[in-house]
Amino acid sequence: MDIATISGISGGLIIIVAAFIIGGNDIMGLVNVPSVVVVIFGSFAGVMASGPLSKALGFTKYLNIALRVPVFQNKMELINQLVQFADNARKEGLLSLDDSLNEVEDDFLRGGLRLVVDGTDPDVIKRILYTNLDQVESRHEDGIGFFQKWAKLAPAFGMIGTLLGLIGMMANLEDTASIGPNMAVALVTTLYGSVFANLILSPIQFKLEDRHKEEMQIKEIMVQGILSIQSGDNPRILEDKLLTFLPPADRPAQSASGD
Repeated sequence: MDIATISGISGGLIIIVAAFIIGGNDIMGLVNVPSVVVVIFGSFAGVMASGPLSKALGFTKYLNIALRVPVFQNKMELINQLVQFADNARKEGLLSLDDSLNEVEDDFLRGGLRLVVDGTDPDVIKRILYTNLDQVESRHEDGIGFFQKWAKLAPAFGMIGTLLGLIGMMANLEDTASIGPNMAVALVTTLYGSVFANLILSPIQFKLEDRHKEEMQIKEIMVQGILSIQSGDNPRILEDKLLTFLPPADRPAQSASGD
């Protein structure tokens, strides 16, 4: 599990509850089941109505990506691996890479190198790789967009719940003693919508965006490495080119790459 995500959400909830209690309020004043139903399930229904049912029902896979720690290949190790492949290809020919493909764990990298070994035209390789990247990006955008829509709708459904509570309160104005408590319950729904959107849904969206950026950068390193190996670039030149993807502080001291 991603400790940062879990700790951030949990910490935010604790701070909100603590602030409410410190103000001299009863914690039960924050508990209202109908409000939870309206905000969470109502806003989810709105998101479901805005797109294909399959995307709405498959949101848990996006949630899982945000909540688990991704296992991305270390960039420096990836660069060293590509440089080694380039060195072998220059010394022994592209066909010599065939024996090393089974050692490549990443499907995208292995598939690209397979195209190189098979003697595929460079333009075709480039087109295939970037088409693959476009599909990956499209899938990522589906998950990011889902939580972005949900975060926009949650506060609105919080307001809808508040209006429902106010309507019920206005219908019983003769009972003046219930006005204050009923008003508090109505406002709780607005609070739920705001907290749900800003402490849970939006952070998950931002987390997915970070995951996407990291993975796409790694895939771009792979693409540049594959194309350079195919074109027979000098391994040293390839290394310097790929190191530009890393922050200066993460590059080897002996690298010729600048800031």
